[in-house]
Amino acid sequence: MTLNQLKYVLALAQENSINDAAKKLFISQPALTSALKSLEEEIGFSIFTRTKSGISLTVKGSEFIGYARSVIEQYDILDAKYVSGTNAKHTFHVSMQHYTFAVNAFVEVIKEYGMDEFEFEIHETKTHEVIENVRDQKSEIGVLYMNDFNRDVLSKIINESGLEFTPLFDCHIYAYMSKSNPLSKKKTVTMKDLDDYPCLVFAQGDQNSFYFAEEVLSTYEYKRLVRANDRATLLNLMVGINGYTLCSGIICEDLNGTEYCAVKLKTTEKMTIGYISRKSSILSELAEKYVAELAKYKEKVLK
Repeated sequence: MTLNQLKYVLALAQENSINDAAKKLFISQPALTSALKSLEEEIGFSIFTRTKSGISLTVKGSEFIGYARSVIEQYDILDAKYVSGTNAKHTFHVSMQHYTFAVNAFVEVIKEYGMDEFEFEIHETKTHEVIENVRDQKSEIGVLYMNDFNRDVLSKIINESGLEFTPLFDCHIYAYMSKSNPLSKKKTVTMKDLDDYPCLVFAQGDQNSFYFAEEVLSTYEYKRLVRANDRATLLNLMVGINGYTLCSGIICEDLNGTEYCAVKLKTTEKMTIGYISRKSSILSELAEKYVAELAKYKEKVLK
């Protein structure tokens, strides 16, 4: 296995076409095909599936690409530092469910390390994409929650993806809403109180399973339900239609503003906030810092 072969498969994964990848790499199509065949014979499985419309990654190929990308990135850093003398930047990528506090922790890492020597990337996305991004090494860390309902299913998926979940802290459940909502003045609310208002949830796309829901009590029979793709839209709906969402109750007014509040829900349900990473992996310095910033919210969880 050579670095050139790894660069070739990365180009193939990006282009989804042997012809287009060959042009990008400035080599002949037969040479690229031969290099790919040699690599697949060496590792013992197919990285790509060939179709009439092009090529696509196999399941094992997708995992292999994640490792290949990591190797090439590290090589580029070594080359820049000790050979070519260029200024290649270290990268830190994070994926997460839609949590303002997780974004805020990311901001704190950027503030400490700056962007002169580091390149940052953050994905607020669907639950299954958080898992896939860490599995495929597009992100080093993935932030999500577990509870009694989804723990067995998510743990199985995470384990089969070669990942592990590390818990950080437990939270009570809160209804997050606009301060203009009539329920915002209450100290606690029940699900019956909330029935007259639209419940706002994050859409999970094709993976719209109860187990992938970002909100607890996903199997509750809501009278009114609105799905949205991003946090900004949910915040607008909280104001526009007096909607609410169920969350950890951790408020970050610096990012979301002061127009919202969290009202404790009368329930015995709890959620565990944690992060996923590759099994037995050693976290980078930036990842360690990010986890430390996340852990600080244990002291800020509303009682």
